[in-house]
Amino acid sequence: MAENDLQADQEPLKREYEKNPEAAQITLSATGEEQGDARSCSVDIGRAIYEAELHEGAGGPGGGACSGDLLLGALAACSQLTAQAVAESFGVDADISVDASGDLDLRGTMGVDDEAPVGFEDLRLDVTVDGDVDEDTRAALRKYTEKYCVVYQTLADPPAVETNWTFD
Repeated sequence: MAENDLQADQEPLKREYEKNPEAAQITLSATGEEQGDARSCSVDIGRAIYEAELHEGAGGPGGGACSGDLLLGALAACSQLTAQAVAESFGVDADISVDASGDLDLRGTMGVDDEAPVGFEDLRLDVTVDGDVDEDTRAALRKYTEKYCVVYQTLADPPAVETNWTFD
């Protein structure tokens, strides 16, 4: 792959978004549906369908991804892709890998202890850059990867979540 393919692909998009900011506004969506029993579901994002199940620590079968895995996967994927794009824009020749992990107390989601939090208490993102990268470029890679990663920014500064329920 040529070094500037991504930049060449993004350039007309950036010009369009500068001229027409409304063109940059998108809505992503996902739809969950029960699969078989209360322990599993499918998630349709319109371009792919993912299977999810309760974590085995919450009574799930333990063979597939739980929603926490999917959240961490989204963080890892977004950070990985953003870091790769930033590195390419700087002309950095390096191998990048990302690991995302987080800590949960299952007592919260299981309703065992009302004082136990529901959700991740701590998240960690470990980014490894293997290559000859000078100190200034290292700092820029980190700064711009964190700045432009959609999932990282959403978790770091969460938006309000609007909930609508419909009972038929």
